[in-house]
Amino acid sequence: MSIIKRSIDGDTAQRMIEAAVAKSRELKKAMCIAIVNECGQLKAFHAMDGAAHLAIQISQDKAWTASSFGIATHVWWDFIKNDPPLLHGITHTPRLTIFGGGYPVMEEGQMIGAIGVSGGHYSDDMEVARAALEAVGAPVS
Repeated sequence: MSIIKRSIDGDTAQRMIEAAVAKSRELKKAMCIAIVNECGQLKAFHAMDGAAHLAIQISQDKAWTASSFGIATHVWWDFIKNDPPLLHGITHTPRLTIFGGGYPVMEEGQMIGAIGVSGGHYSDDMEVARAALEAVGAPVS
């Protein structure tokens, strides 16, 4: 009558934030980094000095999107681009983000959380998110 599920812990979320900030500094980009648990609830957040205020919500939405189906945000575009009902319908779903920078955090095949990064071009956001995943030994999808 119940299930057992794993959830990202605070120490891991903080290590991911630190790795993402370090990578962002290396790229000379001011980023916002959001870590959510497996349910999409905010676990950790950091807005670097100088980050655009719009990036605050976008980073959180990328993390929420990645946690919603357990897939990276950039995967959505390939899934919907040739399907007009999905392309024109699902993009109106609040918080859904279909460009790069959001990834699930997986542990032993189970999603335990997600990361969302915003503040640069989505390719920069993806690079920063991947660095955070690598820092904690999580697979990069």
